[in-house]
This record gives sequence, structure tokens and C-alpha cells, in this order.
Amino acid sequence: MKLLVGLGNPGHAYRDTRHNVGFEALDLLATRAGSPARKQRFQGEVAQASIRGVPVLLLWPLTWMNLSGSSVLAARDFYKIPDSDMIVICDDFNLPLDTIRLRPGGSAGGQNGLADVLARLGTTTIPRLRLGIGPVPTGWKAADFVLGKFSKAERERVGVVIERAADAAEEWAALGIQAAMNAYN
Repeated sequence: MKLLVGLGNPGHAYRDTRHNVGFEALDLLATRAGSPARKQRFQGEVAQASIRGVPVLLLWPLTWMNLSGSSVLAARDFYKIPDSDMIVICDDFNLPLDTIRLRPGGSAGGQNGLADVLARLGTTTIPRLRLGIGPVPTGWKAADFVLGKFSKAERERVGVVIERAADAAEEWAALGIQAAMNAYN
């Protein structure tokens, strides 16, 4: 089984914010997989599904973005999923809006939810799929920017980015990180 984690903040107030594109990408993957039933587990919501014949666990941590690692750790340990069979999908304000980037590991790059996941799991070798939401406008604080909502014009572009991210996540699940990087970076 592979574990796909979408990062975001719980609650209606955070719906459609820049910080929640990880949740949105996972929502699309769940829809494509036939909208499997979600259960409350591991301080989040989980759904078991199949992507291109590969069994997957979709995880939406509900611990708040900056504390996502406890939810991911609990799911990983319960199912004994190797780090290479996990992917974290999150926003990245350092990437332009129309960009996605897959990596097999590395630093959190300023993404606090990803930083908590890496710290709790004790490794930087977790594959990640970053969705560009940037850049942060001059004079804005990064926290205010990521918790803000997209403009109407940006929202249209984000829909395309989320579709591409879901495609990349499916490629990762079926063929691995290198094949997905070759196809989508």
C-alpha cells in the first residue's frame, strides 16, 4: 500500500485558501478513485482506494498544517509503509502559481507542515509534490499570503495545477518517483 498525504488546514474558514491546495489535490484523487468512504483515524481523515491498480491510503491530516507530522507518523507506522512509498502533497509559495515540482527528498523549503512531517518521521527522504502558489507579493507576510484566498483569475489557474498534480500523483503511485519526475517536472 502507498500513502498519499495532502496537507492543509481543517475547517470551513480555510477552504479554498492557498495553504489548502494539498487537500484539494487529494480530494480530486479521491473523486477519480470513485470517492471512497472517509473515516476518522490518525488525527485525520483517511480513505482506502486504488490508483491504476495500486492500493493506496489517502490521508488528510486534521491537526492543523504545522502539526501534520503526528497524523502522518501514526498512519505510516500503523500500516508499516516504507518512506519511499509515501508522498506529501503541499503548497509552496517559492514556486510560481502554474508550477508543480516532485522531489524524492530534501529540505522542507519553508513549508511548515512538511517540516513537521520530516521532523516527526526523522528523515528528509520523503517524496513530495509541491504545488506553486507564489510568489508572495511585496509587502505581504508569508503567513497572511498562504492563508488568503485566490483571486478569481488565480482560481481558474489553480484548477489546472491541481489537475496536473493529481496526474503526477497517479504517475508516482503507479510507476514511482523517477518516472513521475521525468513526466511532470
